[in-house]
Amino acid sequence: VPAPRVPVVDPCGAGDRFAVTVAARLMGGAAMDDAVADGVTSAAEFLRCGGASGFRPVDQLSTVDAVRARGGVVVATGGCFDLLHAGHVRTLRAARSLGDCLVVCLNSDSSVRRLKGPDRPVTKEQDRVEVLRALGCVDDVVVFDDDTPERVLADLRPDVWVKGGDYTVDSLPEADLVRGWGGRTVVVPYHRGRSTTEMLSRRG
Repeated sequence: VPAPRVPVVDPCGAGDRFAVTVAARLMGGAAMDDAVADGVTSAAEFLRCGGASGFRPVDQLSTVDAVRARGGVVVATGGCFDLLHAGHVRTLRAARSLGDCLVVCLNSDSSVRRLKGPDRPVTKEQDRVEVLRALGCVDDVVVFDDDTPERVLADLRPDVWVKGGDYTVDSLPEADLVRGWGGRTVVVPYHRGRSTTEMLSRRG
């Protein structure tokens, strides 16, 4: 499987990212060649974003730590947030109203591609991060590369986990995880007719 050319000084961690991605895809039932191709892409994107030097857990969690230190409520929500629209903004505002800070757990480009297909995301990861951070209702953004948010949630341990109304609490596998540390899962209203997939289908 040919690897994309990525200018990088320190390749540390690329092999780990490759191995973890391949293992996760195989556990999910993917064919070996598809799993390896995803592993190569994931490792390349990991290096393009700075590799091991790109990890700054203290900075990412500083907002959360400050809120917790003063006894505040940490809220998190997650998704692809590709082609940000009014439905996204309403969900984010509703989530932020439930606590003292809002952290958005954002699917990486490779994660979006696996979930939505080879033509997605329309908006690349770094641009999606920049747009979300510019919103007044968003306090921080954490990018994750898995298909589901359990691992990033286990790191953040939010008091409230929020999803849009196209889900139910019972349908979310991460709800039990959040409940395990005393958190709760909240479903906020769904705004019908406002979705990235529908916007793209109308454009076509």
